[in-house]
Amino acid sequence: MEKKTEQKVTTDLQKRFLFRSIRQEEAKEAALAERVCFPPHEACSEEMIRACAAAAPDLFLVAKDRQTGKIAGFLYGLATKERSFRDAFFTDAGLHDPNGETVMLLGLGVLPEYRRQGLAEELMRRYFGREREKGRRMLRLTCLPAKVKMYQRMGFCDGGFADSAWGGEQWHEMSRAIEKGAVCI
Repeated sequence: MEKKTEQKVTTDLQKRFLFRSIRQEEAKEAALAERVCFPPHEACSEEMIRACAAAAPDLFLVAKDRQTGKIAGFLYGLATKERSFRDAFFTDAGLHDPNGETVMLLGLGVLPEYRRQGLAEELMRRYFGREREKGRRMLRLTCLPAKVKMYQRMGFCDGGFADSAWGGEQWHEMSRAIEKGAVCI
């Protein structure tokens, strides 16, 4: 029954939203959405959003409302050969390595009017599938303690407190192996 409900949610979301990589001209809108979804001290700058959209548009997934044309949600990151999250990933898109096997997820956001519909989970599900097809091995992110359970439901494992102190916060570092049969690392 749970699988059937999940499939219905996915189908409903496919009807309502267009999921695709960001287009360069949408970077400003994505930056505005970032500022709505995150407190000022946690949000990436507009310059960084533009840099990520330019450096790695295939690692920047947006959900566009088919009716309004508005970005309703987004998920983006940078690929790297590094295995640990550090604050520089939030400020330097030059750290992107197209051959990297790990994606450091920098932001998952859903605008308030689109929340509680499964959109964040659908963005993550699609992102995971895309990166698996590319042969990536790992997704990593940092989150505040209040979000740990949400990411665990999405298949991430909690690695405890991160080295990152982005925005003056204490973050958990979470990881999700992409390889079939892999466990948390």
